[in-house]
Parts: sequence; structure tokens; C-alpha cells
Amino acid sequence: MEITTDLIKQLRDITGVSVMQCKKALEESGGDIEKAQVVLRKASAAIALKKGDRTLGAGVAAAYVHAGGQVVGAIVLGCETDFVSKNEDFAKLAYDIAMHVAAMGPQFKTRDDVQESDIAAARSVFEAEAASVSEAFRAKAVEGKLESYLSEKVLMNQPFVKDGSVTVGELVSQAVQKFGEKVDVVRFERLSVQ
Repeated sequence: MEITTDLIKQLRDITGVSVMQCKKALEESGGDIEKAQVVLRKASAAIALKKGDRTLGAGVAAAYVHAGGQVVGAIVLGCETDFVSKNEDFAKLAYDIAMHVAAMGPQFKTRDDVQESDIAAARSVFEAEAASVSEAFRAKAVEGKLESYLSEKVLMNQPFVKDGSVTVGELVSQAVQKFGEKVDVVRFERLSVQ
């Protein structure tokens, strides 16, 4: 399939990624937009890893208020430069992640932030629940429940509320690719009346 400028523009409109990256992804995927999006997602993780040691010097704070003022999600989304922090798409990303925090109530940013005491407490609950499971499968059942529990509590592992096909971590990695510099959730908070 021929890679036309219209096809490149269509992929760019969907992803917001540079024209050259869109062209390369389309060439690699044989002109298939869906496959090109997957190629770009894979590339975004590698790009984010390369830029991981850079310093965050700018950013934006965003808040989302839901349910008649009963729930608030707030985040600080950091980046390297003021140029990116003043970008409308960057502010929209921060707002969307704040909405996600309000909706999902994550407790930890990454797996590394989970304390051993939290894991031990959850494990003891799941071991009690799995007491009726045969001994051969009990350990696997407990580990499966623990993994599921942690993926629900860790912000970067949660499926994004507006698009369940990507996690919040993948969304941030895509932002690194799109903006060309390190982007990270510096802090988040969920407040509710109850």
C-alpha cells in the first residue's frame, strides 16, 4: 500500500506524534493505521526509557472536580521545559489524568511505591480467601489475586478510564514520544467528602 500524505496526516491527527515518526510507523505496518498505532506505542516505551534520567524543570498542576463537588482528583504533571508545559495538549493530558485519579482512586504511583507491609497485609487477606482452594493451586491463586489487587491500586498500571486499551503509564510514555521530552506524574491526590 502506498503511504500518502493523507494517510500520514490521519495517523498524526489520531496520535499527535511527529510526521516522520508517523511515516516510519506506516511504512513498518504496510500502511495499516491500526498496526501503525501499535508500532508507535511500542516506540513510545523505548523513547521514554531513553529520556528517563532527564530532569523535570517545568510542568502543570491540574484538577478535576466530579459528582457535584464531592470528589476531586488533582495531579502535578512534570516536563522538562516551559515550552511543553504551556502546550494545550499537555494541559489536556494533565486534566485527563486528574479525571482518572478522581474516578479510580489509585493509592500508589508505581509498583516501587508499594510498601512491603501493604503487600503482606493484602497477601494475608488473600491467603484466608484461598483457604478452600486445593493446596496445589493455592499459591498461584494468592499471587493472582495479589497481582490483580496491585494493578487496581497502582496509578501507572491502571487501564486509563477514557481508553481501557492503554494504561496510564503507557499514556505518559506516549506523551514523552509526542512532546519529545521527559514527562512524568510528579504527584497526585484524590479527595472526597466521604
